[in-house]
Amino acid sequence: MTALFKELRHDLPASIVVFFVAVPLCLGIALASGAPLFAGLIAGMVGGIVVGAASGSPLGVSGPAAGLAVIVLNAIATLGGAFDAFLAAVVIAGILQIGMGYLGLGSIAYYFPSSVIKGMLTGIGLLIIIKQIPHALGSAVPPGEAALVGGAAPANSAIEGLFQSINPGAVFVAAVSLALLIVWDALLAPRYKLFRMVPGPLAAVAIGMVLSALYASGALPWTLEAHQMVAIPIAGSVAEFLGQHTAPDFSVLARPDVYLVAVVLALVASIETLLCVEATDRLDPQKRITPTNRELKAQGLGNIVSGMIGGLPITQVIVRSSANITFGGRTKLSAILHGFWILLSIATIPWLLNMIPLATLAAVLFVVGYKLAKPALFQQMYRHGWEQFVPFVATVAGILATDLLRGIGIGMGVAIVVVLHHNLRNPFTVQQHEPGTEEYRIHLAEEVSFLNKGRIREQLAAIPKRSRVVIDATRSKVIDFDVREMLRDFNTSAPARDITVEFRGLTLP
Repeated sequence: MTALFKELRHDLPASIVVFFVAVPLCLGIALASGAPLFAGLIAGMVGGIVVGAASGSPLGVSGPAAGLAVIVLNAIATLGGAFDAFLAAVVIAGILQIGMGYLGLGSIAYYFPSSVIKGMLTGIGLLIIIKQIPHALGSAVPPGEAALVGGAAPANSAIEGLFQSINPGAVFVAAVSLALLIVWDALLAPRYKLFRMVPGPLAAVAIGMVLSALYASGALPWTLEAHQMVAIPIAGSVAEFLGQHTAPDFSVLARPDVYLVAVVLALVASIETLLCVEATDRLDPQKRITPTNRELKAQGLGNIVSGMIGGLPITQVIVRSSANITFGGRTKLSAILHGFWILLSIATIPWLLNMIPLATLAAVLFVVGYKLAKPALFQQMYRHGWEQFVPFVATVAGILATDLLRGIGIGMGVAIVVVLHHNLRNPFTVQQHEPGTEEYRIHLAEEVSFLNKGRIREQLAAIPKRSRVVIDATRSKVIDFDVREMLRDFNTSAPARDITVEFRGLTLP
């Protein structure tokens, strides 16, 4: 227990920052999912306390995921609009995730190339910035769509409502908050210990609340409308607070569509979690490695608890995780504490949280998004060569044009094409035994597939007449049957060209 609190001075302020980032995201994702607002807050609380305690990730933060919002919306509709039936599917999904962890399926994230992971981080960073622009300008966009950060809906949905109705009061709050964050990070914190002890986003939230109060009192000429403020349900009593929870309806377990929804939730949530684990580990200054099978089990436990008490499905979320890292988190205590802050805030001070302008939170997320998508990263990937740069850009563009999972799929598709290109280009090496002689040695690669057949055929056709050819397969572990058949045909036709053929380490069909 003592070890858990050894980095408290770093984890405590980081947990407060993550809390302020998580609350509007929980609410926005719940709105976009067609679920009760309270369900998003429950998922954030469970993601912090339950998953944070069970996880082996030192810096990952879990909660409701924007990438699941459209899936949740469709799933609730599939189940006839019954949210309690959907909660039963969430519980089953959690059980499936625990089973996946015990089956050792947590390693699938290792098969995603770094270019795609970096592209995912950059795409999410840009998407965060784009989707917060309406909040910063006070534009009248649909609340669920505007609040959805980092995933399920295309970025242009937020842009469409950008200039519908700009609120000068929101613009002023966002500008002051952003300026404070920049000055705090670049000038004040590096020079003065006091400013290092207080996280810049916390100061920005305080300024935003002050400006909101000045607007309300008439001291400043502008106003903020209700949809431009954080909106947490306020319970008048303990019974009313507990009454906001929805229990799952297990009478639907005889319905096949419930299990179909559960399987989809388990698969998508697990993939998102594992990709975020990989990305979070890359951002970790100490480069610690998260045990992925344990993470799947922790996420499964979290989804069981969340479903049982009326919460949305949970994944590890890169927005909150990157904020945790950016603002000094050191251990998983930060994630656990942020869950407790959500619980305490919705139970005791929702009225205070409702004084926070969304424009202030937009400014905080602008900084988080910029740090994920710095222009220097594009330059760095370009210097690594087109094999890294093209999948990176494809992933970024895919995420911005579609959504998180489709964007990752596009990036993976491009990365696979790059691998196939190299595979096609390098199935063998050719050398002359002695310069000036007509003896050639063709060394086949370790793995020669049917995709290499054309390149090898072209090389054999270019061998001049009256030559000697040694085809060396001693290093080859796998040679496709089609390639063997083609080599056999070459061996059969070689005497007509006065070519002598010798095979090493290869038996022809």
